[in-house]
Amino acid sequence: MKSLRRRTLGSLALALAAAGLAGTALPAAARSYDDDGLRSGMVFTSSNAQAGNELLVYARGHDGTLALFTRAATGGQGSGAGLGSQGAVTLSGDGRFVFVVNAQSNTVSTFALRGRELQLVSVVSSAGLHPISVTEHDGLVVVLNDEGAGNIAAFRNVRGELRPVAGSVRGLSVAGGAAPAQVGFSDDGDAIVVTEKNTNRLTSYRVRQDGGIGTPVVTPSPGQTPFGFAFNRRNRLLVTEAVGGAPGASTVSSYRFSPAEPAQPVAVSPSVPDTQAAACWVAITPNGRYAYVANTGSSSVSSYRIGGTGAIELVDAVAGQTGTGSSPADTAVSADGRHLFVRNGRTYTIASFTIEHDGTLTATPLATGLPAAAVGLAAN
Repeated sequence: MKSLRRRTLGSLALALAAAGLAGTALPAAARSYDDDGLRSGMVFTSSNAQAGNELLVYARGHDGTLALFTRAATGGQGSGAGLGSQGAVTLSGDGRFVFVVNAQSNTVSTFALRGRELQLVSVVSSAGLHPISVTEHDGLVVVLNDEGAGNIAAFRNVRGELRPVAGSVRGLSVAGGAAPAQVGFSDDGDAIVVTEKNTNRLTSYRVRQDGGIGTPVVTPSPGQTPFGFAFNRRNRLLVTEAVGGAPGASTVSSYRFSPAEPAQPVAVSPSVPDTQAAACWVAITPNGRYAYVANTGSSSVSSYRIGGTGAIELVDAVAGQTGTGSSPADTAVSADGRHLFVRNGRTYTIASFTIEHDGTLTATPLATGLPAAAVGLAAN
């Protein structure tokens, strides 16, 4: 583990000046971070730069428009290219911390959100090669490494310092070549799930009370190229299936979990088409009713409705458009459920949509000027 590293950026005004961003225009509308500092109304991404990764923080106006607010070095190196993953930047469930993978330096950084201050608390080894996704539940942090044999590794978050959990490094369904895309906790925290693009499998693990990780449970995916996923608050799992990027072939599957077998996903709605290309990233509204899928090959966002049993139905194949050739990627929904954000990989922008009461999307202005290698998206 690398030694603990602390960096307090001080007030955000000083941070802006230090980064040369003091003149950056913020949204004209009243800003939602005014009352809760960085723990409300912010969108987070990472530069993923090889010369030095950074966490970028955007402030959200009440109308959903974004403006760069501050940025801070992660103390690690990015890959300089896309990671082919979901979850490169993740907020803790209590909203106090942000976790960022540093793929090139094989580390994970932890930032604390303290009022209006952003503080780098620690940089630790990912216990593997090329970390691409990170997740957290109730203080347990799990990192997915996709190179070498590929593995997941668990850490306990102690005031921002990640401490390895003994015996928590676990392999994937195969030793090398799985091409995993994401690691994530079930909503109740009893299971961890990994999607594997090359094997067309979901590999899941039971989480013990002491934070230990059980042996892998392997489940074939009903659709090809399972990629991103999200859980709703009823513990229903939605997984995108890119089907190798074939035009018009993308699908989404939903699953449930039973208390008797908390690490065994059971398909509810297998491979429901969205008629688009390369469905890869997905986000679910806080009320658990709607899911939004970013179709990288179609530059579109599809919407699905989620039933109480976990059954899903396509509402609109093109609920939103992100711009010709934009290659939409990471997605995030604000904590209040009012806004959807989509990072566009080829136009270096973040698309913003207002989520209406019926789940339809209304576009708001883009945030521009993202770093070319940016990855990950999280919102509060």
